[in-house]
Amino acid sequence: MAFEHHKRTNQGTFRRERSDSLVKNLKQEYSEFQNINGNTKLGTLEKEFGVDSLNGVRKALRKRNY
Repeated sequence: MAFEHHKRTNQGTFRRERSDSLVKNLKQEYSEFQNINGNTKLGTLEKEFGVDSLNGVRKALRKRNY
């Protein structure tokens, strides 16, 4: 479920989301980002939560919201 919107690369691994992706673009696919400012970068959230992936940020946001 964590990779539902990502495709595999030619090497068979999943494509990583870039850290300069804006939250406003991620809001369309992931409900966890609804309460975050759209101009925030994914890399900023990764640093804030101490994780290194989109999935890690999503988990941290779910924990924070509950």
